[in-house]
Amino acid sequence: MRVMSTAVTLALAGATLAAAGSLAYAQSCAQLWYERNSYYKQAGYCFKTARAISVFGNAGCVFDREGDVPFSAGVRARINQITRLERSLGCS
Repeated sequence: MRVMSTAVTLALAGATLAAAGSLAYAQSCAQLWYERNSYYKQAGYCFKTARAISVFGNAGCVFDREGDVPFSAGVRARINQITRLERSLGCS
């Protein structure tokens, strides 16, 4: 019975991870772009592109270089994940 419980647990865990992955890929390029840049806006980044400036503005910005923006490890990991997703989806 213990083996069956472990197998069921592993199957459920795998299904959960697959569903989470599917949800991440279900996000559109626009949603990914918005989420990624929201982190930069919250941290005080000064946007350079017309699109980002028109959506987020530059009021209160303090960081001109992306590398200078102080993110927590969790936020940095999510930004990296978004960037990978954007590349895999062919977002521009």
